[in-house]
Amino acid sequence: MSFVKNFLACVALVPVLALTPQSVSAETLYQAMAKAYENNPDLNAARAGLRATDEGVALAKSGYRPFIGAEAVATSTNTEGRVTNSASIGVSITQTLFDGFQTRNNVRAAEAQVFAGRENLRGTEIDILLATVQAYANVNRDNQIVVYRKQNIAFLQEQFSAARARFDVGESTRTDVSLAEAELAGAKASLTAAVAQAKSSAAVYAQIVGSVPKSLKAVALPRKLLPRSLDIAVAQGTTDHPVVLAALHGVDAAGFAVKSEEGTFLPGVKVVGSVAEADGGITTGQVQAKVTIPLYQGGAASASVRQAKEKLGQQRILVDSARRSIEQSVVSSWTQMEAAIATIEANKAQLSAANLALNGVVEERRVGQRTTLDVLNAQQTVLTAKEAISQSERNAIVASFSVLASTGKLTIDRLGLHVANYQPEVHYEATKDRWYGLRTVDGR
Repeated sequence: MSFVKNFLACVALVPVLALTPQSVSAETLYQAMAKAYENNPDLNAARAGLRATDEGVALAKSGYRPFIGAEAVATSTNTEGRVTNSASIGVSITQTLFDGFQTRNNVRAAEAQVFAGRENLRGTEIDILLATVQAYANVNRDNQIVVYRKQNIAFLQEQFSAARARFDVGESTRTDVSLAEAELAGAKASLTAAVAQAKSSAAVYAQIVGSVPKSLKAVALPRKLLPRSLDIAVAQGTTDHPVVLAALHGVDAAGFAVKSEEGTFLPGVKVVGSVAEADGGITTGQVQAKVTIPLYQGGAASASVRQAKEKLGQQRILVDSARRSIEQSVVSSWTQMEAAIATIEANKAQLSAANLALNGVVEERRVGQRTTLDVLNAQQTVLTAKEAISQSERNAIVASFSVLASTGKLTIDRLGLHVANYQPEVHYEATKDRWYGLRTVDGR
C-alpha cells in the first residue's frame, strides 16, 4: 500500500515539475527558434537565392548602359604570289537610345521579382520557425513519454514482485505471476521504442536548430499573439501571408514582361562610335546613328506577346489559389488548436479518474475482490491517459503556432526573438546599380 501511495504521489508531481523553472542551461522554445533563424542551412540557402535574384535588377539595367569593345585585326593577303600584310586596332562604343521601353519594363519586372523573392524568403523563415516549434514539442513529448514508461516499469516491477511473493505463500496462482511478468516485459519493450523515438526526434531537432536538445523547457500557448477570432485570422492570412504577397508581386512582374514583349514592335535607336588605327598611323573615327523599324519577325514577336499574356493570366489565377490555400490552412490549424485544447482537459479528467480507479483496484485486490489482471489493466489506463496528455499538449502547441504561421505572423519581430533580423534590402541597395565588379558584396 505504501508503494502505491508513493507512486500516485509521484504521478501527481510530474505535471508540477514540468511547469517549474529548470536549470539555467535549459533552452526555451524562443531560444531554439533564434538559433534556427541564424543557423538553419535551408534558410541560409534561401537568402543566397534572393541575393542572386537581386542581381536580376543589375542585369536589366545594363540595357541603359553603353557596350564598349576593343578589336585588333591582322590580315595577310596573297594575290598571285604577292603577299600583303595589314593590321588595325580600334575601340567601339554602342549606346541604345530607345528600345521600345523594353529595358525600362525589364527593370520593373526584375524589381517585382525581387519583391516576390523577399516574400518567399519570409515564407521560408516562417516554415523554419514552425518546423522548430514542431521539433521542440516532439522532443518534449517523447522525453515525457520516456519518463512515464520508466515509472510504469517501476510500478509493474513492484506488481511482479508482489505477485511472486503471494504465490510463494499460496495467496495467488502461477497465472497471476505470468500476467505480471508478461506485462513487465511488454513495458520494457515499449520503453525501448519510446527511447528510440525520443532519439529520432532529437536528431530532427538538431537538423533544424543546429544543436542537440538539452533540458528543454515546457511551452505555454502563445495566447497573446493569436488572433481574437477565426474570421480575423482568415482575413490576416489571405491579406498578409507571404505566399499571397509573393503571388501579387508575380502578377506585377508578369505584367511588365508583357509590356517588354510589346516593345519589340516599336522602333529602336542606337548610336555607335568607333576609333580605329591602321598601318601607317592612319586613324579613323566614325559616329553612326542607327534606327531599326521592325516590320515582320516571322511571327516570333507576336507569339512572345501572346505567351507573356497567358503567363500573366496564369499568375492572376495563382493569386486566387494562394488565398484559398492560406484560408484552408488557417481554418485547419485553428480547429486543430481548439480541439487539442479541449482534449487536454478531457485527458486530465481521464487521468484523475484513472488514478482513483487504480488506487481502488489495488485496495480491492488486497482483500481478494480484484485480480492481478484488474490491477494491470487499471495501470495501463493510467499510462494511456498520461501519454494522451503529452500528445494533446504537443498538438495544442504546434496548432497554435501553426495559426500564427498560416496568418503570416510567425516572425522574429512578433515573437520578440533576440536575434539580428536579416535585412535583404542591404544587399539589394549595394548591388542594384553596380556597373562592374566580379566580387560579390561580401567579398567572394
